[in-house]
Amino acid sequence: MSDWGSKATVLSLDGVHAQPVSIRAKALVFEDPASLELRRYLERVAPSEAPVVILGETGTGKELVARHIHQLSGRKGPFVAVNCGAISEQLAESELFGHEPGAFTGATTRREGWFEAAHRGTLFLDEIGDLPLPLQVKLLRVLQEREVVRVGSRRPIPVDIRLVAATNVDLNEAVKAGRFRLDLVYRLNIAQVRLAPLRERIGDIVPLAEHFLRLYTQKLSLPPQLLSDRVKQELERYHWPGNIRELENVIHFALLVAPNRIQPEHLQLAGSVGAPSSSSSQPLEPKEQIAQALRTMFEAGGDKLFETVEKMVVDEAFRHSRYNQVRAASLLGISRNVLRTLLKKYHYLSGRSGSDTASGAEDEPEDEARGWQGASWAASR
Repeated sequence: MSDWGSKATVLSLDGVHAQPVSIRAKALVFEDPASLELRRYLERVAPSEAPVVILGETGTGKELVARHIHQLSGRKGPFVAVNCGAISEQLAESELFGHEPGAFTGATTRREGWFEAAHRGTLFLDEIGDLPLPLQVKLLRVLQEREVVRVGSRRPIPVDIRLVAATNVDLNEAVKAGRFRLDLVYRLNIAQVRLAPLRERIGDIVPLAEHFLRLYTQKLSLPPQLLSDRVKQELERYHWPGNIRELENVIHFALLVAPNRIQPEHLQLAGSVGAPSSSSSQPLEPKEQIAQALRTMFEAGGDKLFETVEKMVVDEAFRHSRYNQVRAASLLGISRNVLRTLLKKYHYLSGRSGSDTASGAEDEPEDEARGWQGASWAASR
């Protein structure tokens, strides 16, 4: 929905159709010069049938951009949003493509998948970088053939969908790590949208803050308020690691604790009330940066936060050690067997032969690293 009555054009998730696929940014404005250029770009690409990939950090408003593309596209069907990171791997194929009765244990009725549900509309696949490799193969076939086959059926069903995908990971790096198919990147990456983090869209910060101020004064039955120049300066100086979602939380909290009018000391920045902005504070130690990022994630909420953080640690350690298991395990201070369990859990070892599971490979770590890369690439092909 658009807030056309305010000075800035605000895209928001308020209203009866506000059903985001996860806890993300709930408002987006086009005030900063970079955002205005983005809006003009969206107006050019939206009417086409080309797939769109939206790249950006968590909380920058990727789902709102996807909804805006759908609204501008003129497509008559629905906007269907799916969070790929929240789908069970065992049920992912059924969720996306549907199933027939008896296709698997518990499948007692026929069910259409998300592709069929989005017929003549737009299918938004959020966090597409988390889609398992076997599903990536089937997704590529659906995009090429424009038809789906339900689980337990052999009859293809034509579908007319516009695909919009979003991710906060570098797909090229995911391809190098063997977690994403290169041919799928080529198929998806026709129209690319890079959504800049809030710290790079300074002109959007105050309009967004004023939008959330109006929203929460109404929800809390408070008298209307204005942001002072000092508050605006603090908001514009802060680096916003949690992007728009963090800004919403900061304004909400400030209204709860401010007795009359919001002052700079009421802004909960960097995880503490009255914390100095990034421009005036000393650089944080790495552990403090991690703690701050975790607090931001906890405030934003979401599902499977522990698995998300665990997967990031495994991913960064494995890449830092150049995909060498022995070095990565040593780096993390865990045994190689524990590391292998984590790598299997997050599908880094998919496609390896049975001999790769032998413990004697520790004697030749460099060969093992090369073997992992080759096996993963072969599996992705």
